[in-house]
Amino acid sequence: MKEVFLKYKEKTQEFLQTRTRKQRVLLFGSVLLFIIVVASLSYLSGRTNLVPLYSNLSPSETGTIKESLDGRGIKSEIANGGTTIKVPEEMVDTLLVELAAEGLPKSGNVDYSYFSQNASLGTTENEFNMIKLDAMQTELANLIKGIDGIKDAKVMINIPDKGIFVKDPSEEASASIVLNTKPGYQFEQSQIQALYHLVSKSIPNLPTDNIVITNQFFEYFDLKNQQNSTPGSIFAEQHDIKKQIERDVQRQVQGMLSTLMGRDKVVVSVTADIDFTQENREENRVEPVDEENMKGIAISAQKITETFTGSADQAGGLAAAEDPADVPGSSYLEGSGANGDYEKIEETINNEVNKIRKEIVESPYKVRDLGIQVMVEPPQKDDPNSLPQERVDDITRILATIVRTTIDKKAGADLTEAAINDKIVVSVQPFDGKEEFATDVKQVLPFWAYIVGGVLLAIIVLLIFLFMRAKRKQKEEEELMLEAEEIIHVPDVNETQETESTMRKKQLEKMAKEKPEDFAKLLRTWIAED
Repeated sequence: MKEVFLKYKEKTQEFLQTRTRKQRVLLFGSVLLFIIVVASLSYLSGRTNLVPLYSNLSPSETGTIKESLDGRGIKSEIANGGTTIKVPEEMVDTLLVELAAEGLPKSGNVDYSYFSQNASLGTTENEFNMIKLDAMQTELANLIKGIDGIKDAKVMINIPDKGIFVKDPSEEASASIVLNTKPGYQFEQSQIQALYHLVSKSIPNLPTDNIVITNQFFEYFDLKNQQNSTPGSIFAEQHDIKKQIERDVQRQVQGMLSTLMGRDKVVVSVTADIDFTQENREENRVEPVDEENMKGIAISAQKITETFTGSADQAGGLAAAEDPADVPGSSYLEGSGANGDYEKIEETINNEVNKIRKEIVESPYKVRDLGIQVMVEPPQKDDPNSLPQERVDDITRILATIVRTTIDKKAGADLTEAAINDKIVVSVQPFDGKEEFATDVKQVLPFWAYIVGGVLLAIIVLLIFLFMRAKRKQKEEEELMLEAEEIIHVPDVNETQETESTMRKKQLEKMAKEKPEDFAKLLRTWIAED
C-alpha cells in the first residue's frame, strides 16, 4: 500500500513539474472552487429553512407554544424579542392545524365562547358581569383588528351600575381604545367616523362623545361632526378652507407669472371671501308646456250647445223668473209677443301642465369675492419703464380672467369689467428687500485633505509598481521555461542501449523486490514446465 501511495505521489509531482506556474495556479484554483461549491451545496441541502409560525405573540403565548413544540421534538426558534416563533417550512401547515386543535395559542382573553364552554349555576352575578365585560372587550378588540391598517387593539369599557329603582336615570357608558397601527398608514376622516360609530353601536348606551381613540404614539383620532363641533373648531376649519383656496389661487398665479417674468421677479398675494352657508330648499313649480303661448296639453274637452225658438212657457224653455239676456253664452232675439230665440254654448277643456318638484342642497364654500395683488420687478431693476405698459395690461387681463372664473356665478353675475379691474392691483417696482446671495463661492479644501490625498496617491502608485514588477517577473519565468522545452535532447553515445533481455532482467528484479510472492509463483511455474 505504501509503494502504491509513493507511486501516485511521484506521478503527481512529475505532472506538476511539467506544468507552468499559471497552469498550476489555475489547477489549484479549480480544485479549491470545486471543494467550496460541494461544501456549500452540502451545507445548504442539510440546512433547515425556518419560517414564522406565529407572529405578534405575548411572552406567555410564545412560552406555551415553545413547550408544546419541544415536547413533539420539533426544531423551533424564537425571534423578534420573543414575539415570533419559527419552525421548519414544510411543517407550518401541519402545526397550524394541530396547535389549533389543542387551543393554541392561548391569548388569555375571554370571548363569548366562554359562556358555552363554562356554563355553571354557581357563578355569582358580579362574576358573571365581570366575565361578560371581559368578553365584550375581547370581541370588540377582535372586530377592530380586522380593519385594514390596524395591527392590534386594546379596549377598555366602563359600564356603570344600574340604579335600584326603575325611575333612576341610567348613566352613560364610556370606552377607551388604543390602536397599534401599521407604519405610515393614514386614516381618512370617513374611516375614523366609521370606527367611532362601530364602537358606539357595539356597547349599550355609549355615545360618541364618551369614546377616546388613540394610537401607540399617543396621537388622538378626533371625530369631527356637527354634533360635537365647538365654535372654535368650526372657525378653525373654515379658516383653513379659506387659506387653502387662497393658497391654490396664489400658486396658480405665481407659477404662471414666474414663467412669464422670471422666478424671482413676481410676488403674489390673494385674499378671498368665502360663503360657508349651506342651504337646503324645496321648490314646487307649475309651468305650461307651451311657454310661448302659455298653454298646456289638452287631455280632455267638452262642448255643450243649447238652442230654443218659441215662447218662454213652452216645455224646455226658460223659467219665468230667469231673464234669457242674463244667461252667459246665450243669445236672445226679441220678437213679436212672447216668442223668441235662445242659444247656449258651454265648452270645458282640461289642460296638462308641467309640475316640477326640486329638492336642492347647495353646498357651502362659495367664493363671493376675490382680490389679487401682484408686485412685478422690471427687467432692469432701477428703471421701472423697462417693463412696457402692454406687458402690464396683459398681466391685468390674465388676472381678470382668473377672478371672473373663480368667483361664484351668482355673486359675479353683475360684475362689470371696471368692477373686476378694481379687484386687481399690479405694481411695478424694484424689490429692495430681496435677499441676494453670493453666487461665486470659492470652495477651499482643508490641509489634511491634501495630506490624505497624497498618501492615497502614493499607495496607489506603489501597488501599480509592484503589480507591474510581478507581471514582468512572471513573463521572464515563462520565457525561460519555453526556452528549456525547446532544447533538443541529445542522447549519450557512451550509454549502452538496452536490449530485450536486459529489460526482462530489470522487470524480474523489480518484481522480486516489490512482489516476492508473485515472483516465487512464477519460478515454480517455470520449474514445472522444465
